[in-house]
Amino acid sequence: MRKRDEVIAAEMKRFSKEYDVKGKGPLSVVLVLTRSAKSIKPPYSEKHFLTHEGGQVAGLGQSAVQSILKEHGIQKVLAKEGGRTSRGSIRRMQGYLQLLNELHKKGALDLNQLEEWWIERIKEHFASQPLKLRNDQSKSITQLIIELMATAYKRQQAQKGTMVAGAVMQHLVGAKLEIALPNAKLAHKGFSVADESRADQGDFALGDCVIHVTAAPSEALIQKCQSNLDANLRPIIITSEEGVGGAKALAKSLGAEDRIEVFEISQFIALNVYEWGGFKESERPPKMNELVESYNKIVELVETDHSLKIQFG
Repeated sequence: MRKRDEVIAAEMKRFSKEYDVKGKGPLSVVLVLTRSAKSIKPPYSEKHFLTHEGGQVAGLGQSAVQSILKEHGIQKVLAKEGGRTSRGSIRRMQGYLQLLNELHKKGALDLNQLEEWWIERIKEHFASQPLKLRNDQSKSITQLIIELMATAYKRQQAQKGTMVAGAVMQHLVGAKLEIALPNAKLAHKGFSVADESRADQGDFALGDCVIHVTAAPSEALIQKCQSNLDANLRPIIITSEEGVGGAKALAKSLGAEDRIEVFEISQFIALNVYEWGGFKESERPPKMNELVESYNKIVELVETDHSLKIQFG
C-alpha cells in the first residue's frame, strides 16, 4: 500500500509540473475529470470525456466543480466559469487520461485517492491567495479591520497548526508604527520567530513602552507585563475584540489592571488612519493603502509565507 501511495504521489507531482496544473482553471478540469472517471471502466478514451461536438470537456462547469468541493467541506468558489474549456484544458485532459491509464496498468489507480490529492492542491491554492481588505467606504475602518481579522481566523481554522491571525495582527501593528513613527528603529520578526524569542520585551519596544501583540492573552503574557513594570517599563497589550476582556480579567487577577494598557486592534489602527487622512473621506482610502503597502513589505521581509499579504480593494 505504501509503495502504491508513493507511486501515485510521484506521478501526480510529475503530471502537475509537466502540465502546469495550478490556478483555478486547470484545477477545475482535473477535479471534474477525476470524478467523471469514477463512472467509467478503465482504460480511458478521450471520447468518454468530451461533449458530442468534441471541443469541450464534458460536465465541466461551476456547479459541477462546487458540488465536488462541497462534499469535501469547501464552500469557496474555485472558478466562476468552472474552468472553461480551452486548448490548454484539452491538452491537460489528454495528458491526464494517459496518466490514469498508466496507473491502471501498474495496479495503482485509486480515483478516490487522486481526488483527495487534488482537493489538497485546491486547499493550497486558496491558502496561497492574499487576504482581502475591502475598500468599502460605506463601512467604518474599524469594521473593515474586524472583517480582515475574521478572514485571517477563518484561514487559520482551515490550515491546522498555523497562527495566521496572530501574524496578521503583529504585522499590522508594525506597519502602523512604521507610518506613525517614521524615525523609530523597529525590529520586525517573523511571527514564529518572534513568538519564540520575544521574552519579556514584547513585540516592539519604543521609549519606555513595551508593546505585546496577541490574539489570545494568557496568564504568561500578564506575567511578562509584570516583568516590564518591575523594570519601570509601560506594558501595552494590543489584542482582538474578544481578547480585550480576557486581558483585563487576567491583569485584574494579578493586581495589575490599573497599570497595563489594553487596546483592541481595529480601533488602535482606525484612529490613526482617520488622523493621517485629516478626517477627510477622500484621504482615508489612500492612507489605508499606505498601511497595507507597509504591512506587505514587512511580510516580504520577515515571513516565508507570502499568503499573509493583504490585497486592498
